[in-house]
Order: sequence, then structure tokens, then C-alpha cells
Amino acid sequence: MKFFENVAKQIFNKEGIPILEGHVAYSPEEAMSISSEMGVPVVIKAQVLTGGRGKVGGVKFANNPGEALKVADEILGMQIKGETVKHLLIEEKAEILNEFFVTVSIDRGARRPVIIASKEGGVEIENLAKTNPEKLIKYYPNPLIEFLPYEAREIARKMGVSSDLISPLGSIIWKLYNVFTKYDCDTAEINPLITTPNGLIAADAKMVVENDSLFRHQNLVKRLHYKRKAVDFVKLNGNIAVIGNGAGLTLTAMDMIKLNGGEPATFLDIGGGASEQVINQALNIVLNYEPVKVIFLNVLGGITKADDVARGVIKALKQSERHVPIVIRLTGTNEEEGQKLLEEAGIPYETSMEKAAKKAVDLCNELKQEMK
Repeated sequence: MKFFENVAKQIFNKEGIPILEGHVAYSPEEAMSISSEMGVPVVIKAQVLTGGRGKVGGVKFANNPGEALKVADEILGMQIKGETVKHLLIEEKAEILNEFFVTVSIDRGARRPVIIASKEGGVEIENLAKTNPEKLIKYYPNPLIEFLPYEAREIARKMGVSSDLISPLGSIIWKLYNVFTKYDCDTAEINPLITTPNGLIAADAKMVVENDSLFRHQNLVKRLHYKRKAVDFVKLNGNIAVIGNGAGLTLTAMDMIKLNGGEPATFLDIGGGASEQVINQALNIVLNYEPVKVIFLNVLGGITKADDVARGVIKALKQSERHVPIVIRLTGTNEEEGQKLLEEAGIPYETSMEKAAKKAVDLCNELKQEMK
């Protein structure tokens, strides 16, 4: 579950992390009214679940209510990496002295949480990781014991901040880690964490909660502004996109591709009970991922209905401007209906995962030969 910034900030603030005064607007008129009530210059921020909004005009300033009306009208409805801006966060414009970066996430390789922090935060943090990785401080807390405040202060000290900032910065790092563990997060991030004349403030907030833990966090599920991830997508180094309904089934399909001499280009789990819309979304992702030469869709219907899968496949292939061969293994609930829909659309399918995986690899090899 990904949260919009305005909700993530509410949660961070509840756990003791300072934030700026902010209000949500759904129209230019509402943005103007909020700006008028606040009576100070404001920053108007598109609320989307993707990054990079600042570089494409999704964050702008307004010095008065009239400017707020104009800016809000420009941002609302704009597309940011395929996501339409439907609401805005209006905040007081801060006097920024410095920008830091702090994130807590899961290091899959190390199989434990990792805290990454830098004295240099803001929109260029990704470039910093590539050009000056030594400026990123990494710390691996032991998940089996309590993360103590002195450990957080040590991270702040290693960041190279002034001595007067070590304690307050350490406090925020400690609180952010507590958010991460308390809410079963995949990611809890502040970028930038700014210093102002009034102290340290989280100028942005990112929070992603593990879907499988949501039964423990019904208060979060009831929040107005959230979007649950429809699919879990990981890019790999091969050229055969692998899609399955369930992590285990997807991994098994990847193993079958490898066993037949192929290389997976994706891990894409559509989950149980995937709808026609989710199937369509998943296929659109891989159809627009350039390294993909062949798609292997492996569905064993239980909660997921085979006829929904077929409709989603047919719709996605009709809409796509790029032609990519697809191999479908389709069995389970409503399989006869689903298979009939595919037949009528002229789309071949298999009922055996082994045969389908081999067919996908053979198709990919044929394409390689044609390109020589």
C-alpha cells in the first residue's frame, strides 16, 4: 500500500516527526481559499504516488491567493508518469537552510532493514547515489533487538552535520525507524528533511506498507488517500516477461523459463483474485518495457477467474501499439469460458505450464535468429 504524501505526513507527525502546516485542495478555488486563510507564501504540491514530480512542474510556489489559484489550475489534471493529479497539498513555504535525506527500507540481499542517510538531500539524491555513493551513510539495525537513540545519533554524526544538529537529527532518524517497524513498512522516507530557523522539518514524506500486514493496520486502510499496489513488479536482466497470479506461481514460471534456457525479464505478480483491469494493467507494463521480446502469462485460476484473465489479455493486446508475442498458460476457475474467449480472439493458449514455458523460450530464440 502506497500512501500519498499528505497522509504519510500525518502519520509521521503522529509519531513525533515535525511537519509543515498543510491542507488538501481538490480545486483551484479551494487552493486559493486555503492560501488566503494561511496568509503566507505557499508551496503547492501534486499528490501522486510516483517520484520526480518536482522536475516536471508538479511542485510550484505561490506568493498570494491569486497565484495559488493559477498554479493549482496548472497542476490539477496534469499527467506525471502516467498518473493524473487529482488533489494538491498546500503548505507554508519554508525558509530552507539545508536539505538532508533519510530513508528506512528493506535490503533484500542482506535480508534486514537498512537506514540510508545523507547530508545532501533533495531532487538529485538518485544522481548522488550514482556519482558520490560514499556520501550515503548506511546502517543495518538488528531487527531482533531494539534500535536505540544513541545508534541514530551515531548515524547523524557520520553524516557530518554540525554538533548542534546531531541530537535533533538523531531523534528524527530514530522516530522514522520506529514508524518503519510499527507500521510494517517496505519504505519510510523523508526527502528532503530540511533545517529551518524553527528546527528540522520533514518537507516530504514517503510511506509504503507491506500489503500482507494490512490486517494489522485497519486504521491505515480506512485513510481516505491511499492506493494499494495492484501488482508487484521487478525488472530483471532477461527478455521474457513472466506474469503469474501469486508469488510462488510466478517464481515457478521463472524457474521453468531458466530450465529451458531462457532468461526472465520481469517478475510480475498480479496476486490472487486479479480482475480484468489488473490483468490489463500488468500486460501494459510489460508491453511498454523495451527489453521484453516475449510474454509468458502463467495463470492457475482459483480466486482469479480465467474468463477475467482472457478479457484483460484481449483488451491489452488490442490497445497496445507494440506487438509482442504472448504465451498463455490458462487453467482453473472458469477455464472453459476463458479458453473460448481466447480462441475466438485468435490467441493461442496452453494448459501445461511446462509446455508454455518451453514455447516462450523457443519463440524468443526464433526472434533472436531472425535478428541476426
